[in-house]
Amino acid sequence: MLLASVTSSLTSFVRDHGLYAVFLLMLADAVLPAASELVMLVGGAVAAGAFGASISLFGADISRGFWSFVAVSLAGTLGYLIGSIAGWWIGLVGGRPLLERHGRWFHLTPEQLARAERWFDRYEDWAVFLGRITPVVRSFVSIPAGVFRVGLGRYTALTFVGSAVWCFALAGVGWGVGSSYESFDHGFRFAEIAVVAGVLLLAVYVVLRRRRGSRLSHRGSDPTR
Repeated sequence: MLLASVTSSLTSFVRDHGLYAVFLLMLADAVLPAASELVMLVGGAVAAGAFGASISLFGADISRGFWSFVAVSLAGTLGYLIGSIAGWWIGLVGGRPLLERHGRWFHLTPEQLARAERWFDRYEDWAVFLGRITPVVRSFVSIPAGVFRVGLGRYTALTFVGSAVWCFALAGVGWGVGSSYESFDHGFRFAEIAVVAGVLLLAVYVVLRRRRGSRLSHRGSDPTR
């Protein structure tokens, strides 16, 4: 099963590489979806010693329990923050032409881009913060924020707070059930698959909606009609 394979690969990567895997996957998730829900859940479980693995940083082991949980949560928060700043910079340098030419990469039609611009103009701070705690959407905030020139200071602060809430909350869930992972192995595996399936289904919905909007836009601009 494809989803089972995806979740197994992510779980193994986080289990085997600990903080480094959490950091890198969350960095990527700041620009493109990388199943951050699952990453932080598994990271929290690893911190609780669910897989028999330990959390280490630069070769030094961190004791299991609270401080491992904090280390995993901070790794996710900082990885996401750095990725978000990189995405903001790409948007700032590329500007609107970047999204107009390559908006399909970010699931943005011209109409959606115009709505996003109005949203940022009206709710600039809330647009960043709420975007950071909304599944899937959180991966498509960074570049538009740079395009629409959201102030870097406010953007960084709001992203940090939003990503910290996200990472600590999800890692906390994984940490809470992780110590009993062996007992709840099957249920936890189904939860992992459900998380990835939900992310993929939402992403497919967004893509299909974008394509439908693009077709309607082309029909409306067709001079022969």
